[in-house]
Amino acid sequence: MSGNKQVRRALLSVTDKTGILDFARQLAQHKIELVSTGGTAKALRDAGLEVRDISDLTGFPEMLDGRVKTLHPKVHGGILHIRGNAAHRAAVAEHGIEPIDMVVVNLYAFEKTATRAGATFAEIIENIDIGGPSMVRSAAKNFEDVAIVTSPDDYAALADELAANSGALGRETRWRLAQKAFAVTAAYDTAIANALEQIPSPEPAEAPPQLSREQFPAALRINFPRAMSLRYGENPHQQAALYSDGSGLGIAGAEQLQGKELSYNNLVDLDACWELAQEFEETAVAIIKHTNPCGAATGATVLEAYSKALSSDPVSAFGGVIGVNREIDGAAAEEIAKLFVEAIAAPGFTEEARTRFAAKKNLRLVVVRPSQASRVMKQVSGGLLLQDADRGHVTASELKTVTKRKPTDDELASLLFAWRVSKHVKSNAIVYARDNQTVGVGAGQMSRVDAAKFGAMKAVLSLEGCVAASDAFFPFPDGLETVAAAGATAVIQPGGSVRDEEVIAAADRLGIAMVFTGMRHFRH
Repeated sequence: MSGNKQVRRALLSVTDKTGILDFARQLAQHKIELVSTGGTAKALRDAGLEVRDISDLTGFPEMLDGRVKTLHPKVHGGILHIRGNAAHRAAVAEHGIEPIDMVVVNLYAFEKTATRAGATFAEIIENIDIGGPSMVRSAAKNFEDVAIVTSPDDYAALADELAANSGALGRETRWRLAQKAFAVTAAYDTAIANALEQIPSPEPAEAPPQLSREQFPAALRINFPRAMSLRYGENPHQQAALYSDGSGLGIAGAEQLQGKELSYNNLVDLDACWELAQEFEETAVAIIKHTNPCGAATGATVLEAYSKALSSDPVSAFGGVIGVNREIDGAAAEEIAKLFVEAIAAPGFTEEARTRFAAKKNLRLVVVRPSQASRVMKQVSGGLLLQDADRGHVTASELKTVTKRKPTDDELASLLFAWRVSKHVKSNAIVYARDNQTVGVGAGQMSRVDAAKFGAMKAVLSLEGCVAASDAFFPFPDGLETVAAAGATAVIQPGGSVRDEEVIAAADRLGIAMVFTGMRHFRH
């Protein structure tokens, strides 16, 4: 188990050829023999590099359309034999097996094929790599003697180490590469298992597979690499880290342009405000405090939407986070910079905006590319809960007016706005709104009447003539009576209570217009 090990022969077989030519040239500078397969060998040879074909090493041709090329004792024996074991050395010498000291492999793009529209059953099966994972596992198992390279991201550092150590790599490096390699094969097998589980029976080879109607997998296989370690979790005594699905989308894939390191709470709040802002096609701004919106609005410009959102509850907005669904320009940045804000998420920032925000060095700016999660996961003791993400929407034509008075056009627009916001407020939730602007938010209360009272109590702007949204039905008339007393003239709610008729009668008595959505938006 010596430290540095000389690399004299390297086997290169890569699907992703990013950077492979430069890396191969650097290997060749150290007199490392290059052995390669198929398309990789051709690419190296076309670049003027001297390459030995795998068939020359094995004495056996590639066959079965490339299915069998590296599955050979002279490949795996060359990788797996322990250099310090006399019996191993004797065995490989007896059979003419040459040592392979480095394996550079990345795998068939199975996931890309499996998710491609129109991909046939035969294509999906054919893109299950066999020889690649076998070589990766063999080299990783024998890391004491062999370096396994599975990512182009490692080429530069390895080239530097080879140059510094006259063509040798250290034990710590080989171990780090082996750890990464086993993670690669685990993720690859997970992707295959997840994809094939959706195909209930073998299909005709040339037909796209018919996917299972089973909504959730029989086994939940998750493989998210760590994106960053965080300073701490919700509180300083808790450790935390962020893991990413690798897509580069959403909050986990956001690019931070400036500011302090993102905290656990920042990320949770940024996700909340970003998701709320994405509810709207119009320019929208959401201000979040402790995952609940304290202000949300749409407007003709980011500045207008921000000003409306801030005026809803400027006290709570202090120290919050902001989500915007448009690029932030200089005019909006000038106004936002007047408020102490922890972080801002947007699809972009103009140069003028970045210049204005640069003076606030602790302010975190993150650029986010939209991503719509299809599932939501929550841990409970002893297991995990998995559900579809709440992507439910209703349109004006889907609403059912249940009162004698119908909402006016202005009320209807405000009702639909309030309903979208209510989906992002912790239950029990009541949202007061007017003119595409929240004017009061009652969040996370144990009773719906308390949520109605709390939202009205928090209101800074007048509630007269506003509308109210309730994330779930009013179980009794008292909740409706509370929002009416606060100044609401129209209400949107799911309906479905056994006392709906009593609540409708109360609305008629109060002259309120009320519509049912038939959809609930609990958020726990």
